[in-house]
Amino acid sequence: MKFVCTQHDLNINLALVSRAVSTRPTHPVLANIKIAVTADPDRIQLTGFDLSLGIQTNFDARVEAEGTLTLPAKLLNDIVAKLPSGEITLDDEAGENLVTITSASGRYQVRGLSAEEFPELPSIEEGETNQLSAAAFIDGLKGSLIACSQDESKQVLTGVYLKVEPDRLEFAATDGHRLGIVEVYPNDAPAAQTDEIEAAEVKTGSFEVTVPAKALRELEKMLGSGQEGDRLGLQLEQGQVVFGWGDRKLTTRTLEGKYPDYRLLLPKQFQRQITLDRKQILSALERIAVLADQSNLVKFSIDSANQALDLSVESQERGSGKESLVAQISGADLDIAFNIKYLMDGLKTIPTQEITISLNGPLEPVILTPLGGVKMTYLVMPVQLRN
Repeated sequence: MKFVCTQHDLNINLALVSRAVSTRPTHPVLANIKIAVTADPDRIQLTGFDLSLGIQTNFDARVEAEGTLTLPAKLLNDIVAKLPSGEITLDDEAGENLVTITSASGRYQVRGLSAEEFPELPSIEEGETNQLSAAAFIDGLKGSLIACSQDESKQVLTGVYLKVEPDRLEFAATDGHRLGIVEVYPNDAPAAQTDEIEAAEVKTGSFEVTVPAKALRELEKMLGSGQEGDRLGLQLEQGQVVFGWGDRKLTTRTLEGKYPDYRLLLPKQFQRQITLDRKQILSALERIAVLADQSNLVKFSIDSANQALDLSVESQERGSGKESLVAQISGADLDIAFNIKYLMDGLKTIPTQEITISLNGPLEPVILTPLGGVKMTYLVMPVQLRN
């Protein structure tokens, strides 16, 4: 195996696949990155796989000899990241899985392992792939990933429930305290967005699956660095879901178990509504949050007569803070409290300038929705006010 590539290309792609390398591998080869070199065409394929999450990338290089082997992910990353920009050469002419890395600044040798024991990633079969819009998928992830549970004992809640239909994508996640739902309707886009509509449509079949949040966070990062108009290929296999786009692929195990019927949590009607500027309320919460104690409690006082929303935080050890915001309010006055972190998480993901807060009583679910833009619902449960 021997190839020449730029330090930039190798460094970027190593960083991507290293996200799927286990820090505590069950087998030595799983601490490595698989490097496959082909001459027709001249391509380098890198793969990281921890048996649950797999990431694979491809990039162009000048190939002088084909071959496949695995090298320690952390060590290889550390070396390549510190090399100067320009061309570097990797070859294993020394034999015994010993690779020589040569750059303008010096020469390094790294011992690897045979690729024979490295597990193969699940593959996408041609003609059996759902084609989605990468941009639409990112929108869905942004509004749902924040609500995933961190409690591993509630395994199915540690992922995002994804429902794909011919004209609609739905993303949902809940940790029991909050719920994020995003609906994307590709066929409702304006005529000027025809190309994106075509890209967003599901080409084959419908399905439901729950995907681990860890894998989707990596997917969100990788898609975010892609090109506008990218299509995301998605395929379900037994216990596996495979995402493919461009020269990259991500695979992950699905989460078992039936996802709860989260729509039962949504109130049918509301007694009160507040419309206000999203950035103003977020900034106010960020300012008074510094005074919140471990309870993270913030109180909302709705003043319908003065069309104002008062936010307040009180801590015996730290002190107190209060902010007053102008808002459009319908319904009677009310005092209600929330976990300030949950509120700020939701406000940060809503993409519009104005939001609507819909609520009933002091202990009933509260809904935050954007005015216009992506159809997103963010539900947060209030906290009982202390006397």
